[in-house]
Amino acid sequence: MKNSARAIVEKMFTAFSSGDADAFVATVSEDTVWVYHGTQIIPAGTFEKKEGVRTFFTNIMERTEIINFEPQQYIVEGNMVVVLGKEHQKVKRSGRELKQKWVQIYTVENELITKMEEFATSEEV
Repeated sequence: MKNSARAIVEKMFTAFSSGDADAFVATVSEDTVWVYHGTQIIPAGTFEKKEGVRTFFTNIMERTEIINFEPQQYIVEGNMVVVLGKEHQKVKRSGRELKQKWVQIYTVENELITKMEEFATSEEV
């Protein structure tokens, strides 16, 4: 059971990396809540339900070019998956490059992500 929660999160990361919005949204529950606490540069936001998660995904894909996205460590406890990672992105409009380190906490129930909470720090390259 422990590995299936991680497998769902990895499936979502695969969809994110390939830019597949439908596959990304397919990994979340109807009542999912995603909380992004923001960084020094990127504002905080809360995204609810499948539509909100699609908006979260679309905002990232339309506004940035992902240069590198790297989940580095997974910690699994029951249906909770904590992922430590880093990313490097380029803001399309300004050309600014940002690097982030993050911790994402996922709750998985019935093979779907019901909650995601992200804490991140960012710096301009």
